[in-house]
Amino acid sequence: MPRTIHIIGAGLAGLAAAVELASRNEMVVVHEATSVAGGRCRSYYDRSIGMTIDNGNHLLLSGNAAALSYLQSIGAGDRLVGPPSAEFSFHDFASGERWVLSLNSGRLPWWIFDSRRRVPGSRAADYLPLARLLLASRDKTVGEVIRPEGVVYQRLVRPVLLAALNLDPPDGSAALAGAIVRETLAAGGKACRPLIARDGLSQAFIEPALAYLAAHNAAVHLEHQLHAIRFTDKSVQALDFGRDGVMVALGDAVVLAVPPYAAASLVPEIEVPNAFSPIVNAHFRIEPPTGCPPILGVLNATTEWLFAFPGRLSVTISGAERLIDTPRQALAQAIWQEVSAITGLPSELPPWQIVRERRATFAATPEQDARRPPARTRWANLALAGDWTDTGLPATIESAIRSGRRAAALIRQD
Repeated sequence: MPRTIHIIGAGLAGLAAAVELASRNEMVVVHEATSVAGGRCRSYYDRSIGMTIDNGNHLLLSGNAAALSYLQSIGAGDRLVGPPSAEFSFHDFASGERWVLSLNSGRLPWWIFDSRRRVPGSRAADYLPLARLLLASRDKTVGEVIRPEGVVYQRLVRPVLLAALNLDPPDGSAALAGAIVRETLAAGGKACRPLIARDGLSQAFIEPALAYLAAHNAAVHLEHQLHAIRFTDKSVQALDFGRDGVMVALGDAVVLAVPPYAAASLVPEIEVPNAFSPIVNAHFRIEPPTGCPPILGVLNATTEWLFAFPGRLSVTISGAERLIDTPRQALAQAIWQEVSAITGLPSELPPWQIVRERRATFAATPEQDARRPPARTRWANLALAGDWTDTGLPATIESAIRSGRRAAALIRQD
């Protein structure tokens, strides 16, 4: 009889594993605890703002090979948009200065020798210290490898690493920062073209995946929370969903793609990240002004990244521990005053929504990075997936999808 592979969790990691296995004609069943698929990467209709918004804003790059391959496999390869070349717009809120960082396509970074393309006020030599991150050991912080000072750090390295690591870069893992540099700036402009899901994360990443799974006879059970896993010495024996249970037959397998704190409660003796960093997102229902770039990096302000979507402006603030307990109305008003000054829109607060994720990502410090488990477990028919597993990257969409594909590959090998 054909075996069944149970995917626990319908976030991006779980969906990536499910899609990969379904494409190999495996019998797949996805179990999701909540009423919707997508995890942190999803869209929903928000009544207070009167429109569909994303749970959080996510920026991808053209070098995110696993994410782009996943989109191609589910028939959604055309659902990310961005400029034709590697260009990043920045605005310094303190000085009012605005510029565009423009990388050349090849690996040889001749753009750093062109004052019109590089960070204003910088010299070509200012970029050389970034190479130290490429060789950083896993126990080092960014602050121990490069000096967190200077115009290139303040105007490029800090905003990029803050967004990628989701914590103040000097405290972050130098190895994870090095992985970001290696796959972006060091890979050349072809790998750095910014991409966003213009019509929503669910429309790009989730709905096509669910359609793909349905077309490949995979089952998706929502509101089906796993309560416990029954183990033997060598394998998973059963899955306890509270009101029902599933016996895991010989040859069957399980991919556990849940948050780290959930995995720790289900799998004995597993070490997982146990410190987390928050993200704050603000959404405003208003038409972006003409000429507003799709993505704008903002310096010296509470606003860090400003995203322009049809009928909506959205702000993302990473490492936002300081804002978690700020009253929502005051926070929305403060952010909008910055956005209105940057865009020239009226200062009157439009319809808004604040989304605060207290445990958005694991804290990307060397200590927490060392706690990330591999996909393989000591049980032959159980693999782990999630951006918190040991992917070599911070907690990003690319990391989540890589983890799901890696777990699927382990199951296929077994």
